[in-house]
Amino acid sequence: MTRDGLTRATPPPSGGPCVVCGRVSGAAVEVGYLERGSGPGLVQYACPEHAAAFSPGPVPGELGSDG
Repeated sequence: MTRDGLTRATPPPSGGPCVVCGRVSGAAVEVGYLERGSGPGLVQYACPEHAAAFSPGPVPGELGSDG
């Protein structure tokens, strides 16, 4: 690791807000995917504390081309 890697600003959190508590986490976990009638689907995220409460569901990479 370089000194620059230790001293530069932290990157913004990835993912979206937790579907349970609304907190944006740097370690957000994809917990679901909602298809929408128009436009792209919606990926659902959970913070690490709430992610274990969700049963595994499809995420965008797991869906076939036919939905």
